[in-house]
Amino acid sequence: MKNFVVKTIANAAALAVAIWLLKGITLSGENTARKVLTLMAVALLFGVVNFVVKPVVKLLSLPLFILTLGLITLVINALMLLLTSWLAGQLDLAFHIEGFWTSLIGGLIISIVAWAMHVILPDEQD
Repeated sequence: MKNFVVKTIANAAALAVAIWLLKGITLSGENTARKVLTLMAVALLFGVVNFVVKPVVKLLSLPLFILTLGLITLVINALMLLLTSWLAGQLDLAFHIEGFWTSLIGGLIISIVAWAMHVILPDEQD
């Protein structure tokens, strides 16, 4: 449970940084509390997408992973972010990404910030 909370907080922080840095990623709400709740909901949704869909996509793209020496991971991260944006729209969450290139740069930012947050935040040790 603690690991789940840490990953959600890391995803929320990473999404917040991407929203702050990129004009093409928007999160709207009436007030700050509403924006924070929306950000946490999107972070949960992003975590679910990464947990359920990403392993299947990575398995299916294994030949491309080998051919591109792992650079296809950037494209997969961008697609997972676009899928999260689409699902957020379906769930009436005020989160939107404008286009693939914004998603690609956003995925790179989110990967870097989430990695840094996982280093900083405590995690369960096995």
